[in-house]
Amino acid sequence: MATYSFELYPPRNAAAELALYESLGQLVAAAPEFISVTYGASGSSGEASLGVLRHLLTTAVPPMAHLTCVGWTYSEATRVIREFLDAGLTSFLALRGDPPVGSVEGDDFLGDLKSAGELVQLIHRVQAERVPFSQESVPGFPSAKRLSSGKKVTIAVAAFPNGHPRSRSVEQDLDTLLAKEAAGANLAITQLFFHAEDYLRFTEQARAAGVTMRILPGVMPILSPERLQRMVDLTGERMPVELLARLSAAETPDARYAVGIEHATRLSNDLLDGGAPGLHLYTFNRHEAVLSVLRATGLTTTIDANKEQA
Repeated sequence: MATYSFELYPPRNAAAELALYESLGQLVAAAPEFISVTYGASGSSGEASLGVLRHLLTTAVPPMAHLTCVGWTYSEATRVIREFLDAGLTSFLALRGDPPVGSVEGDDFLGDLKSAGELVQLIHRVQAERVPFSQESVPGFPSAKRLSSGKKVTIAVAAFPNGHPRSRSVEQDLDTLLAKEAAGANLAITQLFFHAEDYLRFTEQARAAGVTMRILPGVMPILSPERLQRMVDLTGERMPVELLARLSAAETPDARYAVGIEHATRLSNDLLDGGAPGLHLYTFNRHEAVLSVLRATGLTTTIDANKEQA
């Protein structure tokens, strides 16, 4: 059965916080597999991220914490991972991270951790040191206990259907994803893309290369030409000229909304029909568009979503 999950980012001010928590209730009510929360480089949004994650821990939806390699020493990264684990978090998205704006070429911005794979290993190591074993009941013997290994963590990593901007080849992208899985990653989430065949081709290549973990496609409803341009600039994806033309030709916010939902719904259906195990939906901290897509795909029928204005 296909799953769905959401991504959001921590609020930047009081007004954004109020809007986020209004949408968060709607997202939680949709019963996703998990909700991930981004985390700024070197902890720039750490407290705000942890606040949202702690709130999610009071709900029935598991939270997933983003972490990046940017700027951390080993001791700083260990402290943050331990803080998250102590708060009750057991799911992480481990990312290499992007260089800060204005930085020059090179890896100096990364700190002690040089790759997402190293971050994956560190998360597992901190968890193992923190909870090396646990006690479980023995069925049929109420007073008996047996030792088992400590609670496992879920660690997701990023995947790039059309190649990482700094990658030299498809083979390098696949080798990197394999290395992340070998380091202990057990889930991959893709960067956004605009055509289902991009994801389906990539997953076929990944399976042929030996990747076995689930690869969730990242889907983002695009509701305006301006947002589309921002996403293309940020990701380096090729501009989907047909979508741009349709959004540009739409004369009202309602018309642009309809275009964006139709495109995201068609993309989602093509992905699910092609065998994708689920959808990871980028929300922009709003619930209306992503829930409209889920209802249109039939993945949920219980949410009455209001339309979002771009």
